[in-house]
Amino acid sequence: MNYRHAFHAGNFGDVLKHVVLARVIEHLKAKPAPFRVIDLHAAIGFYDLAGDEAGRTGEWLDGVGRLYADGTMAPVPLTAAAEALIAPWRQAIASANDGARLLHYPGSPEIARRLTRNQDKLVLNELHPEDHRTLSKRFGGDRRIRITGQDAWVAAKALLPPPERRGLVLIDPAYEAADEQAKLLAGLAEAHRRFATGVLMAWYPIKAQADATALARRVAALAIPKTLRVELTVRRADRKERMNGAGLILANPPWKLEGELRRILPALVERLADKDARFPGGWRIEALTGERPA
Repeated sequence: MNYRHAFHAGNFGDVLKHVVLARVIEHLKAKPAPFRVIDLHAAIGFYDLAGDEAGRTGEWLDGVGRLYADGTMAPVPLTAAAEALIAPWRQAIASANDGARLLHYPGSPEIARRLTRNQDKLVLNELHPEDHRTLSKRFGGDRRIRITGQDAWVAAKALLPPPERRGLVLIDPAYEAADEQAKLLAGLAEAHRRFATGVLMAWYPIKAQADATALARRVAALAIPKTLRVELTVRRADRKERMNGAGLILANPPWKLEGELRRILPALVERLADKDARFPGGWRIEALTGERPA
């Protein structure tokens, strides 16, 4: 309960997570039928980059800050192919900021709200009492959005499957508790059992690469069909006292997503890598189970 995302909003892990989130939403929108985004660890959903929390860590400066020039809203462009694909994420950033300065960062609830359509629904779950109140104040007036305050895995059982039978479940725990990984694995298996047609997207930090690989192997052992491992590191992942990268487990990803990420990830690594490190970072896409998406 001590983890507060406001200290980490807009860092390189958020950039990876939210660029992919925006791509998944765009793919879901390709069909006219409504869908539902279920965010199990929603936090507060909108962040002040000039506020005390973000200012104390400054993590956003090496994340979203590297994709905009000197704290302004002037984009620092990636490759043309990558820019075309991250355009929805850029759109959400622009919508969250008024004027010339980069002052706010939209979390996953805000990105989902801005990119979904009138017929689509959102469920935002946050257990932390203060963050739940902030989340409710910001998003509670939107009739497309339901706010809940349960333990994430209790909420998942109550919310799945959604009535639309289409959508995305976003899983983003704090990874502070010793049993968090075990809960993630059990939660992924249960979520797939209840909602096999949905996209499951679970974020995880990378400190030591060996630990990330061990997690991936445990996910593979769940035998959830069509599961993809996506990782971005900004430096060699061999020091457990800091986050050196971030990853995503994607179950049932949109079939074009892997090809898109192969254009996005190299460009993001080039922009976000720690240039002072002996190893400046890298990226990985691996099919853990099932056929590789095209």
